Amino acid sequence: MIEIERKFLTTSDAFKKEAFTQNRIAQGYLSAVTGRTVRVRIKGHKGFLTIKGASNESGLSRFEWEKEIPVDEAEQLMLLCEKGVIDKTRFEVKIGNHIFEVDEFYGENEGLIIAEVELNSETETFEIPSWLGNEVTGDNRYYNSYLSKNPFKAWR
Repeated sequence: MIEIERKFLTTSDAFKKEAFTQNRIAQGYLSAVTGRTVRVRIKGHKGFLTIKGASNESGLSRFEWEKEIPVDEAEQLMLLCEKGVIDKTRFEVKIGNHIFEVDEFYGENEGLIIAEVELNSETETFEIPSWLGNEVTGDNRYYNSYLSKNPFKAWR
């Protein structure tokens, strides 16, 4: 139940041609406080409830618990979420032995694209695709919970 992932910006949208799947995602936060988030997500025709803990010092690892829930229940829970629902498309791209999840954001976060790769250990190596840009692992500004309250468009 420990999530280990690295986050990167992208240098182009070349990942779209390499994606084997894509899904529109809406997600909101029932609670987004330092050290703990409770998220509701609708991905395609599925609903999810996720609880995440604080990241470790490196920003690579944190506790994550996720449960699939009926989409109609997720829709009802979305009505209780804090202001700032995230709207994005997730592209999944297989590179070597890993799946990169690349999120293209819309609305107040339009213009932002973040690629994430989940790892089995903090020291695990992975193949780096040509479209991968600067690493932003551990930079709280790129957490979806932060983006819901401090949208990317407001950074400029």
